Amino acid sequence: MRQRVGNREEGVDRRVLKLNQFVAFGATAAMLILAGCRQDMQDEPKFFPQRGTSFYADGRSVRPQIANTVARNQLHENSYFYTGLIDGKEGNGMPFPVTMEVLERGQERYNVYCTPCHSRVGNGEGMIVQRGYIKAGNFHTARLESAPLGHFFYVMTNGYGAMPDYSAQVAPADRWAIVAYIRALQLSQKATEADVPAGQHVEPLSGIAEREGLPESFTKEWVLPPTSVTGTPDKGLFILPAPGAEPAAATPSRTNSTSPAAAPAGKTVPKQ
Repeated sequence: MRQRVGNREEGVDRRVLKLNQFVAFGATAAMLILAGCRQDMQDEPKFFPQRGTSFYADGRSVRPQIANTVARNQLHENSYFYTGLIDGKEGNGMPFPVTMEVLERGQERYNVYCTPCHSRVGNGEGMIVQRGYIKAGNFHTARLESAPLGHFFYVMTNGYGAMPDYSAQVAPADRWAIVAYIRALQLSQKATEADVPAGQHVEPLSGIAEREGLPESFTKEWVLPPTSVTGTPDKGLFILPAPGAEPAAATPSRTNSTSPAAAPAGKTVPKQ
């Protein structure tokens, strides 16, 4: 009796073992088949940038953008804020209220990007101008004092004459802040006590300079020293002949560090 029961249990165990082996073999085979048929995204058919294709009639794999496509954060709905133009003409207003914070930001950005050419007071006689670069615009001329605010923004955005554009260096909001500061700078040079609001303290600039330990010359008018160098950014700098002298053959130079011996009679070369 025990022998039969034992044989029967042993037969059941063998069948279960064979079944498990068959299931394991089937699962392994299925995995191998699926692995051989797998196609990852990096293996799927696709176009490569800057490569041609015969799929499209124009031969380009990268399709052109749909007309009027706008990238995220580049909608620029307020065109005046980004161009300074209204119907193609320079506007004369600020796109946002001018506060003391805006003027302080404009002064800080102006001192960084504008003073090398235009100087701190905006007379166009900055440090690199004193060293031979073409004189920059003087903000205190009648033409620029009456220029619309959009003019200054447009020039900073697109450049003008020898001045390159600063759209990559200065954000639109900062360009407008500089515009506001330029207008304040223009007003400050001809301001009188009558322009000062009631209750505000007025102090001479000489007193401020003395308190700050600045030299007496700090408050005097800036005068451009005599120079014998002129030219254009794309053609270099040139020596000018003395008044009344025969023009000499000028040799282009990319610097203004010309030795005094090379200068024509009657002219001096500013020292570096």
